[in-house]
Amino acid sequence: MLKQCEGSHAVAEAVALCRPEVICAYPISPQTHIVEGLGEMVKSGDVKDCEFINVESEFAAMSVAIGSSAAGARTYTATASQGLLFMVEAVYNASGLGLPIVMTVANRAIGAPINIWNDHSDSLSQRDCGWIQLFAETNQEALDLHIQAFKLAEELSLPVMVCMDGFILTHAYERVDIPTQEQVDAFLPPYEPRQVLDPAEPVSIGAMVGPEAFMEVRYLAHAKQMQALERIPQLAEEFKQVFGRATGGLIHTYCADDAETVVIAMGSVLGTIKDTVDEMRAAGHKIGVLGITSFRPFPLVEVATALKNCKRFVVLEKSLAVGIGGIVATNVRMAVTGMGLKGYTVVAGLGGRAITMKSLTALFEKAGRDELELLTFLDLDWKVVNRQLEREKQTRRSGPAAESMLRDLGTVASKIA
Repeated sequence: MLKQCEGSHAVAEAVALCRPEVICAYPISPQTHIVEGLGEMVKSGDVKDCEFINVESEFAAMSVAIGSSAAGARTYTATASQGLLFMVEAVYNASGLGLPIVMTVANRAIGAPINIWNDHSDSLSQRDCGWIQLFAETNQEALDLHIQAFKLAEELSLPVMVCMDGFILTHAYERVDIPTQEQVDAFLPPYEPRQVLDPAEPVSIGAMVGPEAFMEVRYLAHAKQMQALERIPQLAEEFKQVFGRATGGLIHTYCADDAETVVIAMGSVLGTIKDTVDEMRAAGHKIGVLGITSFRPFPLVEVATALKNCKRFVVLEKSLAVGIGGIVATNVRMAVTGMGLKGYTVVAGLGGRAITMKSLTALFEKAGRDELELLTFLDLDWKVVNRQLEREKQTRRSGPAAESMLRDLGTVASKIA
């Protein structure tokens, strides 16, 4: 059924159709509308046989999710930004215990300074926590990925994050195709946990493991992620057979077959990149796009195959590994080792900074001439940065950098001399 609705509500409807048995949540923007919508559906009876648990923190949300999943319930939660960081200890426990929890991460910048706008810093800070991470480009893909995520999680007994850009997707109204309950039931079978707490057969989970077995336990987590590399594209094909549309998978390309320059990115920015590429191809530039849906596990072979005919790649990422540069780019460089490609890392959109077609066009043209720095910060205000660096050089007690730079920009009142 085609429906014009907010991205958060589309995700809430998709999760409801997956017949969750426990939903535990603590509100934090920009994921709040998702769990609010689910709470209303549980209260009204539209979602049956489901317990909606209000908790006192994000740490409690993941702790409750661990308990309910271990008890054999299909479990869902959602979070963002500082909330994800607050639950980190439990996030690692969930994956370490092999519990098939599905969690939406409505991507938002991490403070300090406080920022509620979108980038990918939160999810990517947890790239090594053992969760599968799938990134949605559109609200339709976000909806579809949640349905696939439950099946993937439960088949492999691994938790899955579905990452969607905060506000850009969560609060955007778009037309989406809401599936029927019959379609979802045909794709997603009733939950049969691979491990469960049973009083009749008591076991301990999360017990102490010493050096004699810990490495093997961790390797098994890696082995399951390698299984996911095979299962994710298979599930995408199965999804297409039931729902009639192609979505999900490991990667997707756009105009990349004959491209000399390939731009790599994740999430909603791919739409702006594709529009830019359309204009540049019309002007004669051989440029294409590689979108990464599965960041964990990372599809090394598929990325290398997609880039085999190009001369260079540009990784546009909405995150920053302070002290080194690119996060996604590091993984891409591993994939293309020995291929002799020129690679550029572009950090863009941090804290919600707009990424415009005008800036992208100039950036990609420069890349096509191999004139980019290996690490570029798109639309960074160097004047403001250099003024702050000089201030700190001249005055030891120069004050908080963020507030000083805001005063330089005229965003807050200057201190009276």
